[in-house]
Amino acid sequence: MSTGKHSESRVVTFRGVDDLSLVGDEWNADAPPDRPVVLLLHGGGQNRHSWKNTGQILADQGLRVIALDSRGHGDSDRSPSANYSIEALCGDVVQILNQLARPVVLIGASMGGLTGILAAHEAGPDLVTKLVLVDVVPRFEKSGSARIRDFMFNHVHGFDSLEQAADAVAEYLPHRTKPRSAEGLKKNLRLRDGRWYWHWDPAFLTKPEDDPFMRVEKLEHAAMNLTVPILLIRGKLSDVVSTEGVQDFLEKVPAAEFTELSEAGHTAAGDDNDAFTEVVVEFVNR
Repeated sequence: MSTGKHSESRVVTFRGVDDLSLVGDEWNADAPPDRPVVLLLHGGGQNRHSWKNTGQILADQGLRVIALDSRGHGDSDRSPSANYSIEALCGDVVQILNQLARPVVLIGASMGGLTGILAAHEAGPDLVTKLVLVDVVPRFEKSGSARIRDFMFNHVHGFDSLEQAADAVAEYLPHRTKPRSAEGLKKNLRLRDGRWYWHWDPAFLTKPEDDPFMRVEKLEHAAMNLTVPILLIRGKLSDVVSTEGVQDFLEKVPAAEFTELSEAGHTAAGDDNDAFTEVVVEFVNR
């Protein structure tokens, strides 16, 4: 049920662990307090702008929506100690939940989904009332995850032009139609000394001990102890979440609902935005 008017976003700042500044886009700050806040958590190497369409559509439903830049990503502070562990990310989210002091629906993609599992467990059902996991389960496919890290590593030294960056993305996401213009990438890149660099801290990749794959049992334990409604969304073309991984998760977390998007890969929200948003809106509004 849309409000009929288009909501505008504004930039907001929260304080995370170690007093890091965490930047977000917020819609409908004055939404009625009887409706949940939706907090959107992006994947590794992305930023809040990857949620732009989803955030806008949820906001047009009259919901208060916040799309966050995780530590080390986008306009949020870099960690001085290069601490990008899932525990640090979770700590930031729990701080934000306490600052909001309102029931929140967490929607997390990839790294953001794993963060969401831990944060929902730590914050409890009064603060986190629903959880949406976008193409991620604790037992994800290491080969698909390695392909993401390889893509990030291979381009850590930047690009000569936006077009070169667009070509690299098109090669990495062959199932997605390549945009006619590369201008949209300006949200994800920054120009320094004549080269375009991804807008995240390269130190994010340098500590193997921060790999969430090392936390599988901890993440599973947290997920199995959640009592709130959970929706797992998989992109059918994903190489990060397998059908076996989904089956394993649903056996361990039987209360979770599952839906699969036939035209989407790991970056499900951007691959098939209409289908993705329809599923999410229905779940949030239920």
